[in-house]
Amino acid sequence: MNKKPGIFKRIARFIDKKIVVPVTKVIMKVGKKLGGSNRSLETWLSRSNTLLFVSLFFALLVFILFDQKTLMFNDTSAEVLKDQAVEAVYNEEAYVVEGLPDKVDITLMGSRSDLFIAKQSTTSKVTVDLTGLKPGTHKVNIEYMRPNDSVDYSVNPSVATVNIYPKVSESKTLTTDLLNQDSLDSKLVVDNVKPEVDKVVIKGTDDENAINSLTKVATVKALVDVSSLNNQDVGTVTLKDVPLKAYDSNGNSLDIEIVPSKIEVSVDLSSPSKTVPIRVVPKGDITFGKAISSISLSQSNVTVYGKQEVLDELEYVPVNVDVDGLKDDREYKLELDKPKGVKSMSINNVTVGITLGTSTDKDINNVNIDVRNLDDKYSVQGLSQNDIQVTVNVKGVESVLNNLQAEDITAYIDLKDYKPGEYEVEVKVEGTDPKVQYLSKTKKVKIRVVEK
Repeated sequence: MNKKPGIFKRIARFIDKKIVVPVTKVIMKVGKKLGGSNRSLETWLSRSNTLLFVSLFFALLVFILFDQKTLMFNDTSAEVLKDQAVEAVYNEEAYVVEGLPDKVDITLMGSRSDLFIAKQSTTSKVTVDLTGLKPGTHKVNIEYMRPNDSVDYSVNPSVATVNIYPKVSESKTLTTDLLNQDSLDSKLVVDNVKPEVDKVVIKGTDDENAINSLTKVATVKALVDVSSLNNQDVGTVTLKDVPLKAYDSNGNSLDIEIVPSKIEVSVDLSSPSKTVPIRVVPKGDITFGKAISSISLSQSNVTVYGKQEVLDELEYVPVNVDVDGLKDDREYKLELDKPKGVKSMSINNVTVGITLGTSTDKDINNVNIDVRNLDDKYSVQGLSQNDIQVTVNVKGVESVLNNLQAEDITAYIDLKDYKPGEYEVEVKVEGTDPKVQYLSKTKKVKIRVVEK
C-alpha cells in the first residue's frame, strides 16, 4: 500500500509533462496570435479547471487511439498450413495400413498473436490414431495437435478411409542395378558388383487386393549409383548405404518394407583394352577408268577400351571414305566411329590419303561360297556345282590385282532365320584389300536347307 502513492505521483508527473505542459504551450501561442481583443478567452483558458478538462480530453483521445490499435491486433484471422505430414499411430510390426494421405492442409483460426505462436511451434503435428483397430476397412478422423487451445482449426481432408492388413514377411533374392554409368571414366568398366547379402526380407501384406501386396513383388534391387564412387581407379571400391527398392513385373516401384533397407556393395573396376588396325572402307564409285592404287593413314592402329567380350570380337576399326565420283588424288581428315560396345579410343580422328591409277579388271574363278548365320541344327546343300562356287570379277590398278589371290576373296550367303526348304539367295562378296572392287558374276544361287 505504501508504494501506491509513489506510483500515482509518477503517473501525475507523466501526464503533467507529456500532456498538460504541451497543451498549455499550444494555448499560449494561440492566445498571443489572437491579441488583446481576446482577453476574455485568455482569462477562461487560464483557469485551472479549463486546463484540467482539456488535458482530460486529450488523455481520453490518446487512450482511444491505443485501444483501437489493440482491437485491430486482436482481430480474428486465418492461416493455411500447406502439405503437413500425416503421422499414423498403430502397431507397425503387426499391421500394414493403406489409404492414408501422406499430407494434408491445415486452416488455423484465431487472433494474430495466437496464430503467430502456432506457426512457430515445433510441437504441433497431424496424427491419425489407429490403435485398437482390427484388419479391415475403417473411416478415421485426422486430428491436429494444437500448440494452444485458443486456436481453432480445420483439416483438409479431415476423414480418411483406410485398409488395415495383417503384416507377413518373406525372403527375396537381391539383384543389382547400375545407375549413372555415363559418369564412369570412359576407360573403365564395371566387372562385378557384389552386395554384402544375396537375400533380403520383404514385409507387407499378401492380400492381392492391396496396392503394395507382396504378391506383386517381382524383384528387389540394390540401386548402385556409379556417380557416387569416390575412387575411379582400377580395383575394388566399396559403397555404403546403398538403397534397396522393390519392383513389380512391369518395372513399377512398390512401397514395400525391406529389411535391411540399405546395404554395403563392392564394385570391381577394370580397364580392358586392345590394339587393332584401322581399316579404310571406300564408299561409292570412282570416276570411270580410275581405281585406287594406294591408301595411306596417319595412324594405322588404335587402342580401344570396353568390356572384354566386346574386345574379343573386335578385329579392326573401320573408317568410311566417300570416294564417289573421285577423279584425282585426295587427302581426307575423318572422325573415327566407335564400334558398338567400345567406350573409349586412344585416337578419334585420322588423315586418309587416296592415290588413283588406271583401272583394269580380271576374273577369279572357283571361289567357294561360305554360309553365315545358319542355325546349328541345319546344314546347306547346293543344288548344282554352280551353286557352291562362283566367279568373282575384281577391279583395281594392275599392280594391286597381280598380288590378289583367291584366298583373299570371300563369297558368302546369309541364312539367318532360314528353316528347312529350298531357296534362291543372294551372293555377297568381300575381300581383304579395300583398293579393290569385288563383284560376283553369279547374283543368286539355289540351295537346300536340311536338318542335320
